Amino acid sequence: MTLPLPCPLIEISGTPFERGQQYGEQAAERILKGIGHYKDQLHSSGLKDSDLAAMIDRFASAIEDYGPQYIEEMRGIARAVNTDLAAILLLNARTEILKLARRREKGQADFIQSDGCTGVFVMPSATRDNIFIHAQNWDWKAECAETAIVLKIKRSDGPDIITFTEAGGLARTGFNSAGISISGNYLETDRDYRELGVPLAIIRRKVLEQDHLAMSMQAVYGTRKSASNNMMIGHAHGVAIDFECAPDETFLVHPENGVLVHANHFQSQVALSKLLDKGVVNMPDSLYRDLRVRQLIEPHVGKVTVDTVKTALSDTFESPWSVCRPPRKSLSNNQSATVAMIIMVPGEGRLEVALLPALGAHFWNYSLDMRIRPVEEPRKAQTNAA
Repeated sequence: MTLPLPCPLIEISGTPFERGQQYGEQAAERILKGIGHYKDQLHSSGLKDSDLAAMIDRFASAIEDYGPQYIEEMRGIARAVNTDLAAILLLNARTEILKLARRREKGQADFIQSDGCTGVFVMPSATRDNIFIHAQNWDWKAECAETAIVLKIKRSDGPDIITFTEAGGLARTGFNSAGISISGNYLETDRDYRELGVPLAIIRRKVLEQDHLAMSMQAVYGTRKSASNNMMIGHAHGVAIDFECAPDETFLVHPENGVLVHANHFQSQVALSKLLDKGVVNMPDSLYRDLRVRQLIEPHVGKVTVDTVKTALSDTFESPWSVCRPPRKSLSNNQSATVAMIIMVPGEGRLEVALLPALGAHFWNYSLDMRIRPVEEPRKAQTNAA
């Protein structure tokens, strides 16, 4: 059997524009393939170029207000691949734009298949080697295995970053040299798309730019979004919180017994008492994907390894509606698959990626030089004699 090719490693540095140019020069073929793929899908749904341009322009304004450096980096990418800024903005707001386009065509009752992911935290206390493991299966369109990359960003104004993403995207799943990690899962509620917010890819990039976990969490908790999303944020020293986000409100889920698994439905009882979870109708397998992964990890608590997590995320129960999904037709008639399995051990600067793992997982290794602050021991309280 022929081994799948690894994701290209794209390394960039310098000013935002310079980083973008380097990115575009190294990943031009995959970036252009991704642009073509999403434009074809939008055109096939009946969206005209003028309508698409107006939609993209609204997101450009939201990003510019959030951080003009992100627009500069995208301008650099656009220059290098000889396309317009709007095409790169499409890649960085594609979840929002695809959904809005489909609603425009079919109305509120319709849907397109969205990223259906299964994310995992394993806390150091639950592992054999006292390490924090953060992992994810990314379920999306099978052809996106051909546009995936690993992006490494050398920064002078904050921690370095390594992230798995679609070519042209500023961030997706990854960690930084301060030990902060992030992954995301699709969620859908009745509050989505009432207003436009900051695209998810830009929020994830903001998370990874922070030196301190508190500011990463603020980026998720305090930024208005167009639609719901689940963001899992952790730290190499063993702090991890799952943020179930509606566009205007955020709910927290914490690990239990050293493990947290999240798929594509809300777990917070507070959230479920306040909003309507609409994602399960489109992704009913979400209801057992998290259960299956937890059932496969929990018997090993106290001795969990990276291989334990890989095995759990490779589960084929009820295939092709499984944790590890082979290419199959989705409910919206796309060719859906587990595009990638991503394993992160931030404390070791270690990222592993297997593309289309249901067809035979082969992991490729990537690394980042870490600069994690040492854990400070609590000071002993002093008692003064009366």
